[in-house]
Amino acid sequence: MELRQLRYFVTVAEELHFGRAAERLVIGQPAVSQQIRRLERELKVVLFDRNPRTVRLTAAGEAFLPAARAVLAAEDAARAVAAELADGRVGVFRLGTVTGLGERLERVLDAFGQRAPDVRVELVAVPVRERLARLADGRLDAAFVRGAAPDPRGGGELRHHRLWDEELVAAVPARHPLAERPAVGLAELAGLPLRLTERRNHPALVDLVLRGCRDAGFEPVPGPTTHNLQDTLAAIGSGTPMWTVVYDGNARRMRVPRVAFVPFADPGLRLPVELALRDGASSPLLDLLLDTLGDQRS
Repeated sequence: MELRQLRYFVTVAEELHFGRAAERLVIGQPAVSQQIRRLERELKVVLFDRNPRTVRLTAAGEAFLPAARAVLAAEDAARAVAAELADGRVGVFRLGTVTGLGERLERVLDAFGQRAPDVRVELVAVPVRERLARLADGRLDAAFVRGAAPDPRGGGELRHHRLWDEELVAAVPARHPLAERPAVGLAELAGLPLRLTERRNHPALVDLVLRGCRDAGFEPVPGPTTHNLQDTLAAIGSGTPMWTVVYDGNARRMRVPRVAFVPFADPGLRLPVELALRDGASSPLLDLLLDTLGDQRS
């Protein structure tokens, strides 16, 4: 399917006349008819009822028209963005983000800003499924994700670039004996309730922690479900014996006097951080972002 075929189809649908459509498109009528027939063969549907006196959209043509117009509108929007960037005018790059990237994200944004000073980066923080859905339908240009996450439409529409592995640390009450340890083994936490977010909010994280506990020989005692990290750390800081996991990048920036952040003993717990893009998406800004991220892998 080619964009010109969609453009020819929309023009004929608006004129309901092949001759007038050809005049609007400034091409010969045979070329319009030929491309419409090729489009119908590819779609395996008839888009127009034709007779010597009238041209009408079929039911399939009526259903296909909004989608064709949406594709052409997206092309127009892409051309407008490209023109703005070529002219040096301000553009917006919408980047889905995650908590805990800390100094890495700051370095990425600083480097990106130096290389593309006329582009404003808009950070969007939403749950992973919503993040990927927005990426798939074009509301985001790229998105950070942690761990393997399913594509929102079930296959092949997104591609993932692995960037680095993110360490997790244990958060325990500051007065608990484990708080004084240089590192803690997962099995040592077996008797403490574990507070985690619901799996639907972050399946990769929840699966990693539960699998690590099972590999260490125990099923964790479930604590109350976490709604946000601040509330969880407040509960742990009250002294009630319990634990959770925190990204090392977050832990290094936090000052929570009643909570201790303790590294896990080898092999530890790690989640890969990836940049998700729409499959086939390409632009100088995406290339620039990937190049900038490549400098932050260490």
